[in-house]
Amino acid sequence: MADAVALALAAGAGLLGGAMNALAGGGTFATLPALIAIGLPGTAANATSNVALLPGAGASAWSYRAGLAPLGGISVARLAAITFAGGLIGSLLLILTPTRTFDVVIPWLLLYATVLLAFGPRAARWLHARATIGPRTLVVVQVALGIYGGYFGGGVGLMMTAAYGLLAGIGPQAMMAPRTLMLAVANLAATGLFVASGLVDWAACLPMLAGALIGGWLGAIVGKRLPAPAVRLGTLAVSVVTTTMFFARAYS
Repeated sequence: MADAVALALAAGAGLLGGAMNALAGGGTFATLPALIAIGLPGTAANATSNVALLPGAGASAWSYRAGLAPLGGISVARLAAITFAGGLIGSLLLILTPTRTFDVVIPWLLLYATVLLAFGPRAARWLHARATIGPRTLVVVQVALGIYGGYFGGGVGLMMTAAYGLLAGIGPQAMMAPRTLMLAVANLAATGLFVASGLVDWAACLPMLAGALIGGWLGAIVGKRLPAPAVRLGTLAVSVVTTTMFFARAYS
């Protein structure tokens, strides 16, 4: 692929991915396939995507900062610390995963995130009406979310949306601030290890990073005004297409 086209693709995917993370999560659905198309191996593409989306996630978290509040009786600082620790574990697991193994696992992770996006809110409401779950469960779930965010991150924002709705009983608008911050924290934890390991392709990362920064800022602005169903349906459409592409790539 020509360098100019590759740079434009990376920047455009970053713009879309940053906006998606600010709106509902799932930015990896936009950035990962673009990096694969440019020619990066799966693990390098995932690490590069993670680093590129970090500034956009940080910009979104800053924009939403006024909405930060404890979740389910647990402080934001404690949740952030838990997420950071989990992100370190997950990123180390990715570094140790062979590229071919990761390529086979990716479609299933994407499918899981897509199914969660499609049915997660309904399942969360069903469970919430039938079960009372305390802060300890939220801590355990947040550890798992941190590990997943550090390892792959695709759909982790969607998972947080479903988890916070069930375990903390808050609506989509109220969870935008803490969810966006936790996405940024998980990315931050993974970034140091990915950079130190040499997995990051900086030629693709830098234009994608610039796009994600702008997209994250714009997405946070739009997210305060856009109806939640419209955001979810748009993200679902992108996730279905991306998941189909990765299954075809891995098993064709």
